[in-house]
Amino acid sequence: METWIWTLGSVVIVSLISLIGALTFLIKDNFLQKILTFMVSFAVGAIFGDAFLHILPEIYASEIGETAAAHAHGAGNIMTPTLIIVGILFFFSLEKFLRWRHCHHLPDNCDHKHPVAVMNLIGDGAHNFLDGILIAGSYMVSIQIGIATTIAVILHEIPQEIGDFATLLHAGYKAKKALFFNLLVALTSVLGAFIVLALNPSLEITKGILLPLTAGGFIYIAGSDLIPILHEKNKPITALFQVISIALGTGIMILLMIIE
Repeated sequence: METWIWTLGSVVIVSLISLIGALTFLIKDNFLQKILTFMVSFAVGAIFGDAFLHILPEIYASEIGETAAAHAHGAGNIMTPTLIIVGILFFFSLEKFLRWRHCHHLPDNCDHKHPVAVMNLIGDGAHNFLDGILIAGSYMVSIQIGIATTIAVILHEIPQEIGDFATLLHAGYKAKKALFFNLLVALTSVLGAFIVLALNPSLEITKGILLPLTAGGFIYIAGSDLIPILHEKNKPITALFQVISIALGTGIMILLMIIE
C-alpha cells in the first residue's frame, strides 16, 4: 500500500507539471529564459545523478551474487548493460517514429520544426506513459530510488511542458484548450504507473529489467535532449552557470543518498 501511495502521488504531481505552461503569460521572457537555463542544467545533473548514483548501483548490488555465479561457470552477466543500451535505443526510436522532439526553449525561441499539434500530443502522451512506468518501477525497488527518479522526471518535465504548451499555441490552440490537452496527455503517466503496480512484477524482474531500461532512458534524455541545448549558448559566464547548475542537480541526488 505504501508503494501505491507514493507512486500514484508522484505521478499525479508529475502530471500537474503540465499546467506550468500558464506561467509563460505571467513571467517576462528574459527572466523565464534564465529560469529555464537553470532548470535544464539542473535537470542534466539530477538525471545523470539518478541514473549513475541511484539506479545503476542498486542494479549492481543486486547482481553481485549472480555475476559471481556466472563467472564461476565461465560466463559474465551482460544482461544489464544490454538492457541499458536497449533503453537508449528505445527512446531514440520513439522520437524517430513519432517525428517529435522535445523543445526546452522559450516559447518565442523554439527553433525546432514541430509536427502538427496532434503528433506532438501523441508523442507527449507516449513519453509520459513511460515516465509513469519508470516511476512505478523505481518505487517498487525502494522509496528512496522512487523519490530520486520522480525528482529527475519533474526537472525534465518543466522545460518540456513549457515547450509543448508553446507548440500548441503556435498550432492555433487557445490557451485554455492547450492547457487542457497538455494535462490530459500528462495523465497517461498515471496509467503507466497503475499498470505496473497492478501487474506487480517481482523485485527480481523490476531490478533486472525496469531499472536498466530506466537508466538507459535517463542517459538518453540527458545526453541527447538536454545537453545539446546547453551548447547553444556559449558565453563563458553562461557556461560557468550551467556547470554549477549541473553540479547542484547532481548534489541533490548525492544528498538523497546521504539522508537515506
